Amino acid sequence: MSVLKYVQTNSSLMEGLEDSGRAAEEHGGTDNGSGTESPGTVPRGLCPSRPGPRKKLVLHIDLNNTILVSDTVTGQGPAAALDYFLSTVTWGKMSKQGRWEWLSDSTSLLPPCDNAVSYYSHFGRTPGFTSAAGKRFRGILDEHLALFRWPAGTKADRELSVKGEGGQLYHWILPSFFQLLKDLTQEGREFAVVFRTFGSDLPRVLSAVSRALNEGAHPLFPDLPDLKLNVNMTPGKIRCSKRGAALSRGEERHSTRDGDRGLYQYLSSAQGLGGFQDHFEWWASNTFSIRGGKPLWVDPFDQHVEHIFIDDNIRQNDEDTIVHPKVFLDAGGTETRTASTSELYDITLVQTDLLQAISQPSYFTQRVHICLENYERNLQQGAP
Repeated sequence: MSVLKYVQTNSSLMEGLEDSGRAAEEHGGTDNGSGTESPGTVPRGLCPSRPGPRKKLVLHIDLNNTILVSDTVTGQGPAAALDYFLSTVTWGKMSKQGRWEWLSDSTSLLPPCDNAVSYYSHFGRTPGFTSAAGKRFRGILDEHLALFRWPAGTKADRELSVKGEGGQLYHWILPSFFQLLKDLTQEGREFAVVFRTFGSDLPRVLSAVSRALNEGAHPLFPDLPDLKLNVNMTPGKIRCSKRGAALSRGEERHSTRDGDRGLYQYLSSAQGLGGFQDHFEWWASNTFSIRGGKPLWVDPFDQHVEHIFIDDNIRQNDEDTIVHPKVFLDAGGTETRTASTSELYDITLVQTDLLQAISQPSYFTQRVHICLENYERNLQQGAP
């Protein structure tokens, strides 16, 4: 059997993928206005070995527009951040007369037809999008802003709440993230969370999450200390260059100088929650393509650990995506290949649907479950 074997499209696999697609819809994968339409799965992936025992999960989770609906770097409050997100999931095209034409009144992560482009990809950042060109989507903005308001009558928290436009208080970290921690713990699953961000919010996120987990400071989740989850308060850095990748946190130093295996093993050994600031300049110098994205090492031979990356900028266009998946070629080996985003979409890569992350408390839990199901299906289809 080949070292890495792609699952070829066949009737049995397609039936399984259709089942996963239906599962995604049952979990709120499609919404006709109050949330974006989430894609199902893809008919190929990683499948070199038989499924083994229940694996430890390492969840790499972006911050802005994934679990945070604000951005201290750009100065965007919740309304502006959500307004921007809507411009990335609404679709149209330029007419022959040079005018913008909407192709759908619904939001979706993927284009509704072949010639559709998102408003953002054509016009760039547009402040006040839903007050001007995107005013037809204003109701979606208002509906979702109301859904993550800080509980009425509850005192503002210096870290867990944020004051938005007009003085309204909102959750700074979406409740669906804390629900994910509760759900995975209640399932009895071993897991770790590694925050991965280009921005500067990581220290504050670690502090806020630590207070919620250790002091029960969150008004919706006062029992989080019962989860017994530790938070590494030291933010790390991941820096990339043509020579490879280097990771640092406190006194720790790891690099790909001797191959990618060492960094994979380090991240696989993660415990509790922690995080790293990734290398934005490297992504920008690679024209915001997969080549400069946040590195994610994936070992399909590993029977003990599974990595999943959740980020709103994961896209099935390798010239415009934010994660660089590096797949090991051999069991225990050090060499990797770059996998396309579409190959691992909803298997190890999750494109965040911010609207559903706001509106559905179990959104992240459901997306993780879909990835686990798809990953195991790929292993089973690839078994000799």
